[in-house]
Amino acid sequence: MDWHLVLLAFGLLIVAELGDKTQLVVFSLVSQYRAPLPIFIGASLALTVLTLVAVIAGQFISSVVPVRYIQIGAGLMFIGIGAGILWRVLCETLGR
Repeated sequence: MDWHLVLLAFGLLIVAELGDKTQLVVFSLVSQYRAPLPIFIGASLALTVLTLVAVIAGQFISSVVPVRYIQIGAGLMFIGIGAGILWRVLCETLGR
C-alpha cells in the first residue's frame, strides 16, 4: 500500500470538497431531519460508490487514453466551467 498516494488523495479531496454542494445537502438534511447518523451513513455510502465508479472508470480510461490527454481534458473542463460561471456573473452584473 502506497501511503503517500493515500494521503495525497485524502488531502486533495478534502480541499476540493470543502464547502461544495454535497456538504450543503448533508447540512440541510441533518438540519431538517435531526438524524445525523443515518444521513452520515447514507452520504458516506453514496460517496464511496461514486469514488469506486471513478476508480474503475479511471483505470479503464487510462489503459486506453494516455494520462497526459486525460489531464489536459480535465484542465480544459475546469477552465470551461470557470469561464461559464464568470460569463454568467458578468451578464448578471451588467444586466443582460
